[in-house]
Amino acid sequence: MEPLSWGQIIGQMFIQFTPVWIALVVLFTGSIFYKRKLGLYGKLFDSPIGMIGFGIVMFWVFTAIFSDLIITHDPLTQVSGMKNKVPGTAVPDGTAGFTHYLLGGDNLARDVFSRMVAGSRIVVQIAPFATLFAFMVGITLGLPAGYFGGRLDTFLSFLANLILAFPVILLFYLLVTPEIVATGLPTYMAAVLFLFPIIFLVVLWNSRFFTQPQKRNIFVAITVVLGGWIYLGTAWGLDPTGIFNMQANILIVFVSVVFVNSPTVFRIVRGLALDIQTRDYVAAAQTRGEGPWYIMLWEILPNARGPLIVDFCLRIGYTTILLGTLGFFGLGLEPESPDWGTTINAGRRLLSIFPHPALAPALALMSLVLGLNLLADGLREESLKD
Repeated sequence: MEPLSWGQIIGQMFIQFTPVWIALVVLFTGSIFYKRKLGLYGKLFDSPIGMIGFGIVMFWVFTAIFSDLIITHDPLTQVSGMKNKVPGTAVPDGTAGFTHYLLGGDNLARDVFSRMVAGSRIVVQIAPFATLFAFMVGITLGLPAGYFGGRLDTFLSFLANLILAFPVILLFYLLVTPEIVATGLPTYMAAVLFLFPIIFLVVLWNSRFFTQPQKRNIFVAITVVLGGWIYLGTAWGLDPTGIFNMQANILIVFVSVVFVNSPTVFRIVRGLALDIQTRDYVAAAQTRGEGPWYIMLWEILPNARGPLIVDFCLRIGYTTILLGTLGFFGLGLEPESPDWGTTINAGRRLLSIFPHPALAPALALMSLVLGLNLLADGLREESLKD
């Protein structure tokens, strides 16, 4: 069978991403139509830079969601005779999947295109959710530190500064080394850090519906039951259904991301709380007799959403780079993992002869981080107008 030309390769790749194009069209059409009712997200569509960034980010999000429909071959399957083959090379007769390797084969004869697509799922699984958990920890500790001050602020700030004193890459590297993992430290850290989302939500509902005990109890009960189920599965691997059980290697990376990012988020939230608590609407809430947690969560936090949303997007990009760095050094995930960092590391050894195995995941990583940065710029621009 004849190899494909670059035009045919691009055309077939476009066809493979059909579910992504359909999802993007539906998302953008609905968002633009209802953008005036969608708050800051709707205003994002008034920013060309923000729209471009959002489009790139959602492209990779939908790619992760529909990756099983997009891939042309099993990303872990080795096909005889396809080692380091150039893009567009035909696979041997009888091979399952598409008739060609669209972006060639790697040094173990695996499909580069399918590994790039499958790698997006790993990034989308870890980076946003780990960053969200870090924000839960940072917000839960940063708000009272900035609002109450005193010894609590001094103690929490000391802990944050102690962690931030270590170079981030070095700290990240240490947390995922086999010697540290063997001690069980990541599991114990997960047991502590993964409690914060539950604590945050329980305090949020209690402060909001304190005068409506029936509604408060319903929200708190749902949070404790569902949150406890997720907590037991993610932190301890005790979910009997297996829905929320997290693989040991992914748990290690996940916990490392949360631990490394939480002190920085804490510092940002603390600074915002110190500034916003002097505003008139906070004084008005205090005059009404509102409790401190109500003021922190329903007066201070909503008015800090602009900088926090921007930092959230930037931090996801930063986390993506960290994940790629870990994969490049062969830490965290398995050596055969299709995540972009591991794939780049595997392809770099023959980069001068066969650049395509490393080039495809490198461009994917670069485009996602670029999209997140553009999205953050657009959100910053619109939040300043808000």
